[in-house]
Amino acid sequence: MKLYPGSEDNFVIIGHRGASAYYPENTLAAFRAAYEMGAEMIELDILLSKDGVPVVIHDETLDRTTNGTGLVADYTLTELRKLDAGLWFGREHAGEHIPTLEEVLQFAKGKIALNIEIKTEAVTDEYLDGIEKKALNLVKKYEMEDYVLFSSFDYRAISHLKQLDVDISAALLYEKKQSTRRLPSELVEDYTADAFNCSRRQYTKRWAEDTQRHNIPVFVYTVNKERQMEKMIKRGVSGIFSDKPDVLKRVVDNMWKTK
Repeated sequence: MKLYPGSEDNFVIIGHRGASAYYPENTLAAFRAAYEMGAEMIELDILLSKDGVPVVIHDETLDRTTNGTGLVADYTLTELRKLDAGLWFGREHAGEHIPTLEEVLQFAKGKIALNIEIKTEAVTDEYLDGIEKKALNLVKKYEMEDYVLFSSFDYRAISHLKQLDVDISAALLYEKKQSTRRLPSELVEDYTADAFNCSRRQYTKRWAEDTQRHNIPVFVYTVNKERQMEKMIKRGVSGIFSDKPDVLKRVVDNMWKTK
């Protein structure tokens, strides 16, 4: 997996849903801000519209982050386009819309890497025409295969992606029930994953030793406090998801200056 603009320190600054501390999450405004703040990757979430288009939104329902109500999957793309995805965050953000995955790929190409999280609600046993195939086709359309890391809490999605293209980069998002007490290294091997994503609280010293011994990239979420960022970096993570990529960049720059 390669990264724009090239991460020489082997650590990736990831804007969680963009720069979501400052802009409405999962909008193009949040993604642009994360890029301008020095993020090297943007994390975003995808679901399918009623007419099968991958759209960028975190919740299964529209209520929290738009002026709509009900399930995302009950609305066509045309209907979703009419909703405001910025007003909830502040009047100055009114007019932001729910982006499609295609729009985000168009923005990111040549600029920044993406972590595309496939939401559990969109995953089914069928994958030949499912969200995995639709998203993968778009990534290939924009020749972004080397700059995208897929992830999901639903381990079926990782299996599906690898069946569709064994070379596409995919990370398991740790989910306790499916993991059946297996170590990160065992999970990564069992699902042929390329990386392991988990919360900072889950990333214990035992897990750190396990992933480092097996040379597995680990990305932890969601870290917004400087001391916790420093702790995770010292523990050896490959990258951090933060709502404040500007703060994370400052911490990283300071830590590398003092090395």
